[in-house]
Amino acid sequence: MDRTEENRQEYKELQRRVKREVSKAKQKAYDELYTRLDTREGEKDLYRLARQRDRDGKDVQQVRVIKDRDGRVLTSEESVQRRWKEYFEELMNEENEREKRVEGVNSVEQKVDKIRKDEVRKALKRMKSGKTVGRDDIPVEVWKSLGEAAVEFLASLFNRVLESERMPEEWRRSVLVPIFKNKGDVQSCSNYRGIKLMSHTMKLWERVVEARLRKVVEICEQQYGFMPRKSTTDAIFALRILMEKYRDGQRELHCVFVDLEKAYDRVPREELWYCMRKSGVAEKYVRVVQDMYERSRTVVRCAVGQTEEFKVEVGLHQGSALSPFLFAIVMDQLSEEVRQESPWTMMFADDIVICSESREQVEENLERWRFALERRGMKVSGSKTEYMCVNEREGSGTVRLQGEEVKKVQEFKYLGSTVQSNGECGKEVKKRVQAGWNGWRKVSGVLCERKISARIKGKVYRTVVRRPCCMV
Repeated sequence: MDRTEENRQEYKELQRRVKREVSKAKQKAYDELYTRLDTREGEKDLYRLARQRDRDGKDVQQVRVIKDRDGRVLTSEESVQRRWKEYFEELMNEENEREKRVEGVNSVEQKVDKIRKDEVRKALKRMKSGKTVGRDDIPVEVWKSLGEAAVEFLASLFNRVLESERMPEEWRRSVLVPIFKNKGDVQSCSNYRGIKLMSHTMKLWERVVEARLRKVVEICEQQYGFMPRKSTTDAIFALRILMEKYRDGQRELHCVFVDLEKAYDRVPREELWYCMRKSGVAEKYVRVVQDMYERSRTVVRCAVGQTEEFKVEVGLHQGSALSPFLFAIVMDQLSEEVRQESPWTMMFADDIVICSESREQVEENLERWRFALERRGMKVSGSKTEYMCVNEREGSGTVRLQGEEVKKVQEFKYLGSTVQSNGECGKEVKKRVQAGWNGWRKVSGVLCERKISARIKGKVYRTVVRRPCCMV
């Protein structure tokens, strides 16, 4: 085209018109967004966008290259998929060494009631909407939208599963998504945690079974994880109070924070069945849970595609609604002979802290815990287990685990809260202030936008800014 003055003017006019139309389209899109944000579903979009922005800043969700076991970087899609499959297939099918049990346990043979509709309603109510579906592509919203018709159908379906002790084959298939642990090399598979995307209908079935098991099984008071009316706050508070009392009394307190290697992934299933029976679970429910784990198969979904399917024969299902309680049952039975009363022993799932008045005693207790757990297939990590002496008067050394020194620290991040050997909490306060500012930065655009209602702004502020700033 000729670069004449007339053509230049025509081009500029077209450019202005395009800019006006783009501006109108943007404004219309923003108006629609602000209108939607004032709805219940819109609030979810808001939090989802904030989380996505946080993930984008870390840029770990789209890691397209990974290292093999020898540290070489793999770049082709096929080799990356093979590595993910190799890593998780090995992780989920390898048991630690353990002693075979010679003693048996009496099974509880008793008749179990049929699944009632009110149990299904409670399970549906506990299921959150907006979660990623499993391989059957049926979200829980489908059942919620169908109302009583769904409740009646699910009650009938669950009763057939309970009667036959066989669940649909589709429920056995899952998708495994690697989630970065936010520490270490992003190209190393070992720095990722695998979360299974399972059938939502199966999760409903798990919740029904879990509710029944909780009525039968009594878990020790030392377990704070996934227990009714207990939370991380309670465990952190109990430990801080204990530390403060010893600091005020000018006495030493010795704490060991025990780390279990791949705890969920390495639970021997034979031990799970034994612990369930030892806890008084009816044999019918034991067989139902066994069925949940039979012939389970999964694929890994990574940034470069989906791997081939493989079997999963060891450990508990990550991402399962029932797994946290099953793990609590296992830990309850395995620690029965070695745990002390709270707060000298506290557990939050696989996070264990052992406290004592002397270094020798805490070392002895640590060895007893190691023996009790490792003889049944769990593994204590010597490199990640840490020791802290509160209000140390003079150099008292460190503790040993199987002849090796346990790392001695001046502070430890316990359940997300930093505890210090001097019993103070200054670093934790600074961290919480920083967490509040980080939350503000994530949503400052929302909080400063005049067109978003004060109600939404208040909710976003309380959730994203105030909550991380104030929680213990």
